[in-house]
Amino acid sequence: MEKKKKVLCVMGTRPEAIKMAPVIRALKQQPWAEVRVLATAQHRHMLDQVLSFFDIEPDIDLNIMRPNQALTALTARLLLELDDVLLSEKPDVVLAQGDTTTVMTAALACFYHRIPFGHVEAGLRTWDMQNPFPEEANRVIAGRLARWHFAPTDSSRQNLLREGMSDADIVVTGNTVIDALLMTASKELELGISLDNTKRLVLVTSHRRENFGEPFRNICRALKMLSERNPDIQILYPVHPNPNVRDVAHEILSDCSNIILCEPLDYAPFIAAMKRAYLIISDSGGVQEEAPALGKPVLVLREETERPEAVEMGVVKLVGPNYQRIVAEAQHLLDDSSAYAEMARGISPYGDGKAAERIVNVLREHFA
Repeated sequence: MEKKKKVLCVMGTRPEAIKMAPVIRALKQQPWAEVRVLATAQHRHMLDQVLSFFDIEPDIDLNIMRPNQALTALTARLLLELDDVLLSEKPDVVLAQGDTTTVMTAALACFYHRIPFGHVEAGLRTWDMQNPFPEEANRVIAGRLARWHFAPTDSSRQNLLREGMSDADIVVTGNTVIDALLMTASKELELGISLDNTKRLVLVTSHRRENFGEPFRNICRALKMLSERNPDIQILYPVHPNPNVRDVAHEILSDCSNIILCEPLDYAPFIAAMKRAYLIISDSGGVQEEAPALGKPVLVLREETERPEAVEMGVVKLVGPNYQRIVAEAQHLLDDSSAYAEMARGISPYGDGKAAERIVNVLREHFA
């Protein structure tokens, strides 16, 4: 019997776990594949709850997270730890998703060991190395080192071609986040937080490093103004545990009667919150992909996005960490039902739920 091909799937954060889960599940159904799961645990708790939800047990856990760790220290420790793993595991291929330090170091370590690296969600670009920071640099580096580019959309493919990647190495798969979303949203989901059903729900997430400081204070001031102007809304904000986020959010928003500040939601309750929401205000990349598929308008707290498809379709709008724009655009959607309906069309430019299947097919054909 022919020896199975060892596929090492690497992840470090909650979004990576969500987007890699469909790939891991699909690979485990393949008779030719021996699947090994590596968790760097760049984000410990938020990673663990997603893995538990999708019933995935890491085979290797680096437990790399440290309080307030600097990017240089994180990168150095990841490279050394991943070097040891690749030497001991000797995988035939390594897969990782996205644009975190985990992904960039995995790609670099694979390059050093001449192991083929498959980049899931390849080709996202803002063309600005400082925005988002450090994610844009991470994905550019991973892209230069990847053997396969699993691009979520044709515009991602065009970005890769523009950078000189071979068309033969690029496969447009759709985004695996839609696989995970459709798998999850079809279930009966409990939010676990008591909400006022007479009020429209505005769901908020904000945690990006480039918004720390005054930009984030502006975001919080805008949320406070919206809550005061609109007593008929309820704002739910699961607050990221980073002190740069948590301390400021509680300082500015904790005394607002129609704002609920809670701990970060697990994946399934967060999908339940998105389904329940009237409007979403977020700086998350994943939310920009998920919410349009659920028919929820998104105001994005960033000046640039590497996910332009939903913006071009008019279901996502960039407002940046800008007080006036956040307030004006949110108020417009709360007041104007036709403007709201135009953004709440329920279209999904990011996939049909079969991205993982297409990724697995590429690997199967390669090894065959």
